[in-house]
Amino acid sequence: MKRLLIITLTLLTCYSYGQDKYNYVNFNKLTEVKGTEYVIATIENRGKMETNSKYLLFINTLNGSTKQIDFPKDAYIEKMEQIIIDSLGINIIFVAAKTVNLNNNKDIDWNDPEQIIILSTDGQKKTQLTDDNFFVRTWLISKHTGAIVITGYFDTNNNGKYDKTDKNEIVIFDLKTLKLTGKI
Repeated sequence: MKRLLIITLTLLTCYSYGQDKYNYVNFNKLTEVKGTEYVIATIENRGKMETNSKYLLFINTLNGSTKQIDFPKDAYIEKMEQIIIDSLGINIIFVAAKTVNLNNNKDIDWNDPEQIIILSTDGQKKTQLTDDNFFVRTWLISKHTGAIVITGYFDTNNNGKYDKTDKNEIVIFDLKTLKLTGKI
């Protein structure tokens, strides 16, 4: 009995240690934040079978300090870009990402809505512009007014599909104040 216990504990230790060797960090992309001392790293912590965590890391290149912006592990970041409009004093990070599992299946997929998220250039402020249940279709940023115009719809019957009963909407946000200025 004593031998069986020792063998079992030894095998369990070797198995659990062996699983850890498959964990790794994947740096997908480095992006310079123009006009600042920051760089943004897109990072995934992956295990043997799945992604364990996903986040953006704002790195101060002067002193090495960092700020982490977490996303769900199955989130999909479609687009990330810096928006600079000097004449209006706007310098922000625009992120379009699927971050909500609206249909409550296993994970976030193509049937879930995309959100528009605005980050400060140092990562200290995070503002989600669109509602979780608003399916973003297209967007356009007016460099003249500093507004973002977003088209999309609300899935009013919760069937996960775009159909006649869904409520189409155009929303307009001021990128300086990050406030809703109009709905059409």
